[in-house]
Amino acid sequence: MDHFFLIVLFHILVVSPLLFWVGFARADTPPWVYTVLFVLGLIVLLYHSYKAVVRWSSGSPLIWVNLIHISLVAPLLLWIGYYGKKTERPAYNMLLLLAFAAFGYHTYKALVLTEALGRKEAP
Repeated sequence: MDHFFLIVLFHILVVSPLLFWVGFARADTPPWVYTVLFVLGLIVLLYHSYKAVVRWSSGSPLIWVNLIHISLVAPLLLWIGYYGKKTERPAYNMLLLLAFAAFGYHTYKALVLTEALGRKEAP
């Protein structure tokens, strides 16, 4: 299976539901989830910073993916993870926007990749 398709599935099945859950639950979110979000924010920041440097040096047009994660996703996860139940409503609203965007974009990509795979296998 294509590793891009696995990334797409991970975002549809794990990332988006997590963001939806926290965005809708808000302060009712269990305390341990805030720790998970903070750690996830650190991982996203470090991983996508590394990938941005690699893509910048190779001239890849896909650097925009890493820049979105560095500038939007990681700071929001770190913010909510740090402030926990004291997080203000606008941060949860932004998390819901990211959840909808991630789900929509990755569902679209899954359909495109599935169609492309279907064309390759067609006689």
